[in-house]
Amino acid sequence: MGTTDLHYRGLVEVGQDIQAKKLSAVEVTKAMLQRIDKLDGALKSYAHVSSESALEQAATAEQEIAAGQVKGPLHGVPIAVKDLCWVKGMPAAHGMTIHRDFMPSEDATVVARLKQAGAIILGKLQQTEGAYADHHPKIDPPKNPWDKELWSGASSSGSGSATAAGLCFGSLGTDTGGSIRFPSAANGITGLKPTWGRVSRYGAYELAATLDHIGPMARSAVDCGAMLGVIAGADPNDTTAVQLAVPNYTANLSGDLKGVVIGVDRRWTSQGTDDAAVKVLDDALRVAKDLGATIKDITFPDPQAVTDDWFPLCGIEAAVAHEVTYPARKDEYGPGLAGLLDLGLQQSGTDYQKIVLRREAFRGALRALFETVDLIAVPAQAYAAPTLAKMASLGEDASLIGGLLRFTCPFDMTGSPTITLPGGFAPNGGPVAFQFVGRHFDEARLVAAGAAFQRATDWHTRHPSL
Repeated sequence: MGTTDLHYRGLVEVGQDIQAKKLSAVEVTKAMLQRIDKLDGALKSYAHVSSESALEQAATAEQEIAAGQVKGPLHGVPIAVKDLCWVKGMPAAHGMTIHRDFMPSEDATVVARLKQAGAIILGKLQQTEGAYADHHPKIDPPKNPWDKELWSGASSSGSGSATAAGLCFGSLGTDTGGSIRFPSAANGITGLKPTWGRVSRYGAYELAATLDHIGPMARSAVDCGAMLGVIAGADPNDTTAVQLAVPNYTANLSGDLKGVVIGVDRRWTSQGTDDAAVKVLDDALRVAKDLGATIKDITFPDPQAVTDDWFPLCGIEAAVAHEVTYPARKDEYGPGLAGLLDLGLQQSGTDYQKIVLRREAFRGALRALFETVDLIAVPAQAYAAPTLAKMASLGEDASLIGGLLRFTCPFDMTGSPTITLPGGFAPNGGPVAFQFVGRHFDEARLVAAGAAFQRATDWHTRHPSL
């Protein structure tokens, strides 16, 4: 593979060459910074690029590797993180004008762990305002590298765009209602939303504390597994991060799905879902069956109530996160986030308790379903590769926003882990994805299933022409 392909190579693969001294961490970092300089003026995926810091980190990594002190699969590899993750010495605006001058004095736990693993932090990736649905009116949204008229996803839009365009080898995103999965699907990359509590949230701005998940976005399941292995684990600064040991997610990848039972509710996954999204899921299940999986028909618990409840619950939790600046500085907020906060502030204590009870009942029903299957297959969203024009009409069309969230936010409400995998293309040329959903803390099975699917298919190796 020639040097022209360097930017699209896999994170683990490039890491192996750097750690074997076949590639220089400094030269790889320089090449990535040059590509960002060349392309990101149009793509707008980065909120902040830290060239000097990245080159210093790369030089240190190179010295450590030369001395035989290899720290693991990410050592010497350039990556980037969503703007809401604190990086000491880099601004952390959270997609908001209110925070544009905030400079953290410490790293988020996930960032500290990436640095400890020897990863090179190129910079901060652009996101929607407060990690909710829309970009702040004063911020240029990241573009989809496949087609600037296609949606780039929300809220980890910069992470999706930069990773797909080869402006980093992997990135961190966050997911509260679908924000690892939407940009992964939209930009044709792989995204892993871990179980809630698998990854510390310390040093990351909140949208909604009990719904927020931090996870890796990369170009393959193996690369996501390598990143998750670094960022996961208990953290004294975040007592909601569980004490469970962190497995090696890239070990024991058999390349098949023998013995794996995959559940699918074909009525739920096809009703109101467009042809391209249905086809990608059907094709993926055929591949899974060929790889040895058992495909089992299931009845998914009715997700309508928890999908409806997601908005007021997210609003309530976001109102707590923003209480210092909202409504006191309401005029500095964009309409989307302000609307969510107002919705949260309108809820009563009894409204909230009813949401909590419905959420717990749904969690229990899904937990019971996982007694009969290992994975559940669902589309990434009900309509494939939406255009910016279509997404602009979300406010006027309730079915659109329902179709967007119906396969994502139920799994934020339950905290279930999911992996989003590229599985085809829509008639308009945009990437289309599907998800596997797993039992709590069974990310290893998701990585293994994703790796097996990607060994048998090449969708994840397709790249936009830039």
